[in-house]
Formats: sequence, C-alpha cells, structure tokens
Amino acid sequence: MHAYILGTASTAFRRHPDRDFRDLADEAVGGALEDAGFAPDAEAPVDAVHFGNCAMHAWGQANIRGQVALANLVRDGRLPAHAPITNVEGGCATGSLALLGAVRDVLAGQAQVALAVGVEKVLLPDDPVGTFQLFAGGIDQRDPQRWQTFFAAEAERLGLGWSPHPQRIVFLDVHALQAAWHMKTFGTTAEQIAAVAAKNHDHGALNPKAQYQVAMSVEQVLADKPVVGPLTRSMCSPISDGAAAVVVCSEAHLRTCAPEVQARALRVRAATLAGGAYRPMEAPSVAHRAAQMAYAAAGLGPADVDLAELHDATAFCEILHTEALGFCPPGEGGPYAAGGATRQSGARPINLSGGLASKGHPLGATGLGMIDELALQLRGEAGPRQAPHAPRVALALNAGGLIGFDEALAAVTLLDRPA
Repeated sequence: MHAYILGTASTAFRRHPDRDFRDLADEAVGGALEDAGFAPDAEAPVDAVHFGNCAMHAWGQANIRGQVALANLVRDGRLPAHAPITNVEGGCATGSLALLGAVRDVLAGQAQVALAVGVEKVLLPDDPVGTFQLFAGGIDQRDPQRWQTFFAAEAERLGLGWSPHPQRIVFLDVHALQAAWHMKTFGTTAEQIAAVAAKNHDHGALNPKAQYQVAMSVEQVLADKPVVGPLTRSMCSPISDGAAAVVVCSEAHLRTCAPEVQARALRVRAATLAGGAYRPMEAPSVAHRAAQMAYAAAGLGPADVDLAELHDATAFCEILHTEALGFCPPGEGGPYAAGGATRQSGARPINLSGGLASKGHPLGATGLGMIDELALQLRGEAGPRQAPHAPRVALALNAGGLIGFDEALAAVTLLDRPA
C-alpha cells in the first residue's frame, strides 16, 4: 500500500510584510486543494491536517497555531470543522515533519485524505534582533557551553580556525568550518562552492515564485559581500516568508478520483526521518542515514534518482548533501557540481526551483515547497525550468536545527510518477 501526492501549491517565497499567516495559508491550501481536483466551492474531504510553523510565537500566537492560521478555511467551508489539526515544529525540517505526519496517517488507515501545511513569517520589520533570535532557536540555548566547547575543540583538532561572531547566526560559522575542512581534506575550491550558488541563482531566475530571480556567474558570487570565509552572501539562504501545502491520499481514495486527477498523482516511495547527534567531522552525517533508510524502504538507489531538491542553507551544504546521498563519492561534491551534472541540462538536476539560496527559505514551509517543485517537475509542468528527459524518480532532502555537525533532523522523501 502506498500514499499518494494528490495536490501541491506554494506562495511566492519572499518578504511579505503586508500579509498575515491566514492570508498565506489561504493561498497555499486553496491552491493545493484545487490542484488535487477538489471543487473550490465545496468542503474538501480532509480527514487530518498537520500544520508546520517555527515563528508564530513571535507574532503573539504560541499555541494552537494551525487552528488559528487555518481559521478562514474552516469558516469558509473549505476544510471540515472537526478535522484534527496537529501542530509540528522541527526547525528548518518542519515542513517535512508535517508531510511525514500526513503520510503516516494515510498509511496507518487513519485518514483517506490528509493535508500538510507549512506557513512562516520570519521577517520582523521593526525587530531585527527578534528575527535573529528566531534562527538562534535552532541550536541548544539551554546549554550553549556544550556546543561552543565542541566546535572549538573540533576546530583545534582539525587545525582550523573558529571565530563565531555574536551578530552572525552560528549555523553559518559551522558550515564555514565544514567547508574549510572539506577544502583542506579534498581540495574543494571556493570556485566550486560558488558554482553551486551560481547554478541555483540561474535556476531561480526561471522561477516566478523565487525570492531572487537574477542569474549570477561564479565570478559574481565570489565577488559578493563576504559573510564568513569561504561563504559570500550569494551562497547563503535569505530571510523569507511564505507558505506551502501538500494533499496526501490513500490508494483507495485515488481510485475514486477522476481519470485526469489519477493521471497526475505521484507515489510516495519513501518518507524517512533521522535524528542528528554529536559526531566527528569526518563521520557519516544524519542526511546520509536518512537517505540510506529511504533507499532501503523504496528499493531504490542513488542511480535511480533523476532530480532532487536539496537543503542548501549554504551552497556548501549542497556539496555535502550530494555526497551524503550517494550522487557522487565522498570528497567529489565540488567537481561534481562544477562539472555541470547538477544544472538543468545536467545528468541529475538539483534545485531547479533555485534552492533555498535563490527561491528562499521560509523555515516551516521550505520542505513542502520542495515537494511542490518536485511535483511540477515529475508532471512536466515546470515551464522554462523543466528538467529534460521526462524524470520519473525525485528526491527531497530537508534538514533543520543543529546538533554538533549534524542537523537535528534530516528528512528524505522519494517520489515517483507511476508508469
């Protein structure tokens, strides 16, 4: 038995100072329900909702976030009044947690149709310190001495520098430390990291919902404002608001749908989640563990994946993830990217949406935005950024939080277009 993706949608990912959570949710959920073939003037047969959000407390709503954000949709009769709404949070992996909840409900027989929603407003226009603190919440704030000591000790052991700045999100320093080790160990270059960012900005220039829609060259990426060596601003994901939603259904429900709806449904081959832990820099990552679980569950391997959306919080993260997922051998992520394999015209396009660096990164919506992009690609509906060669198998890697060098959670989802 499988779960199926019946409909997806997302808002544009960018700064939305004049839109509230309900407005963003209305657009994303309404779009996903319509994409799933449900009539816009009727109640959708949704049995369960999983709502993902990280920052709504900063806007005065610490609890029952989904119930509040989806209130218009319930009031207007688009969602059933008594469908349970489960609120989830897992840092930048929140959207995938919502999706996993919906998939599990369907596979367990608890729901015939389940909805996963992610909505985020991270930009606090009048409180830049508050915006900074929202991101700082992704690492242990109860015992900061532990990770401060860990990173300093690992940097010393590896013969690398470690100089975090109180006005910089520490995630960037950790990614820079990992990049420095990779460069020292494998010969990865700043130009190769910049090639990842340039590729994603080129892809984002083709995406009307991307936060940044300007193509960039490797030279322009390298010349951009330095953040922390070797990372420049163009290599890092921006502050973004936005929403995304995905409708998941059972095989039994799918059989009741119109033929044209069935023809667009995508099969969930695997949806796995792994937890991060303190580890040495050179040990396998939590992303690698989640990927191995997903491949085993689906009976697939890296060679079967035609395209992917990966969590490029920084451009270097994409290099690490291509290695962790088995798309290239360890240490060869830099040449793999620079050689063009991950471009739209390459053997395995990655982040055709523009990735986090160009499309944007609205925390709780990011993982579901990845699924929306993969659905467009697998259905052949992505327009000028469409992957060539009619892709059949797609992978999403969404990760969030920080436990040492690992993300606190890594989620891998495998989708395919049934023959």
